[in-house]
Amino acid sequence: MVESNRTNTVGDKIRTLILVILTIAFIFPIVLVFMNSFKSRLYVSTNPFAWPQGDMFVGLENYINGLTISGFLHAFIRSVWISVMGVGVIILCTSMAAWYIVRVKDKVTKILYYIFVFSMIVPFQMVMFTLTFVVTGVYFDNVFGIILVYLGFGAGLAVFMFCGFVKSIPLEVEEAAMIDGCNPLQTYFMVVFPMLKPTAITVAILQAMWIWNDYLLPYLILGSDHKTVPVAIQLAMQGAYGSTDYGGFMAMLVVSIIPIIAFYIASQKYINKGVIAGAVKG
Repeated sequence: MVESNRTNTVGDKIRTLILVILTIAFIFPIVLVFMNSFKSRLYVSTNPFAWPQGDMFVGLENYINGLTISGFLHAFIRSVWISVMGVGVIILCTSMAAWYIVRVKDKVTKILYYIFVFSMIVPFQMVMFTLTFVVTGVYFDNVFGIILVYLGFGAGLAVFMFCGFVKSIPLEVEEAAMIDGCNPLQTYFMVVFPMLKPTAITVAILQAMWIWNDYLLPYLILGSDHKTVPVAIQLAMQGAYGSTDYGGFMAMLVVSIIPIIAFYIASQKYINKGVIAGAVKG
């Protein structure tokens, strides 16, 4: 018995040590970016791991210059618009699609479900050039068209998670609503969708983090005319002949990750609950 307790203690210490190492590994890049955001351009390149002090410390100069040069405010508003609308459209469309797939069990819905699941494993690079050509051809290369593109790429995971949760909703609840006079849309919005809240919040968090941080899709579709935050930072801090203002670049990275980190911290308690509910139930 004593030997068993000792074994458990040693195992707990090893697990704790591993978790501490992983925590440091994940936090260190963020700390490094924050440190370098207060250094001049030269010292970011030559002394990236040194604490900013003396000649290398420039205070808030990088932040002020970065916000001024990059047009951060306009890019921030545009990113917020695309993220909020994109996440809203994804949740609404995919939750309804998942409800239909689960409740209408036939060959068409089965094939449709597997198409959604298959879309999760298709690399973006396979469709990148074709997508750009098609989106430009149908005049979707704007802040409204990119929302539909995000719907297409985000639908696979969202439908998969929603389907898992819809299977756990008793069919009798919907039947009772229909007996009371609800049509299918009323049944969905008044009965089903409120019960999907845990998974909907999880989908919203995952999709918001992806859309906010995405660089490639806005760069390919919107270009430099409608810059989002990642694109605005890259274009503004990249100088002539490949030179880069690394100090300003780091400062803008810090500013850009603050909103999404705050959103994640405020909503993180729903992530595990929603993922487990969507992937295990049913």
